[in-house]
Amino acid sequence: MHDNDPILFEQRGAVALLTLNRPATRNALDGEAMYAAFEQLFERLNTDMSLRVAVLTGAGSAFCSGGDVAKMRDREGMFAGSPQQIAENYRNGIQRIPRAFARLQLPIIAAVNGPAIGAGNDLACMCDIRIASSAARFAESFVKVGIVPGDGGCWLLPRVVGASKAAEMALTGDAIDAQEALRIGLVSKVVAPELLLEEALALAGRVAANAPQALRWTKQLLLQARTGTLDEALDAAGRFQGLAHHTADHAEAVAAFFEKRPPRFGQG
Repeated sequence: MHDNDPILFEQRGAVALLTLNRPATRNALDGEAMYAAFEQLFERLNTDMSLRVAVLTGAGSAFCSGGDVAKMRDREGMFAGSPQQIAENYRNGIQRIPRAFARLQLPIIAAVNGPAIGAGNDLACMCDIRIASSAARFAESFVKVGIVPGDGGCWLLPRVVGASKAAEMALTGDAIDAQEALRIGLVSKVVAPELLLEEALALAGRVAANAPQALRWTKQLLLQARTGTLDEALDAAGRFQGLAHHTADHAEAVAAFFEKRPPRFGQG
């Protein structure tokens, strides 16, 4: 891991701290290095059973500014070519990020330290839990520059804030502050800027205190519930539950319950 990597990785016990590391572009989601970093880091998280939860934040003053508007103006990068070519650019570019999130087995918390604009707002919605600095603001702002949410925002945002509020945000492009984000359920907590990382890591610690495999299975059930039927959800829950009852961690948790002590989880 190098200081010029697009996403910095730091392991703090069972917590993976991921930091978007393009402060000069306000952490714009642009370029092969950024797309590949999400895929490679998430694969690392999926295979490392010492990790139980991840926290995603941004370097500098912004969480994520979305797309690079200068490249839009100059029709460079993923904004270059014919309409068909741009669709392909999106498929092979920024759309790899939501697909990587869909494959991520660990719970992930967004610690939104500053503006989360356009694709940055959608990036926060890709996470399972969002907490925000009081300096954060959010906008589904694509219409403001005459485009649509090309990264899946119209699928993601309604699942977080509901259809009506998502439509209002997407169709006006207006920004909202952290307190409004809290009111509509876009984030679950707002804290002072200097306390954000501490609060995010404390929340991550409460998640990481639980059985690692049960966390991953619960995350999969939450993802499946976005699109599946109740019968499909019940079938999947039954399959995971059958496996869970045979893990060493379940036996340890039950023993700890009766012995009135904290459980000591391994990897079973």
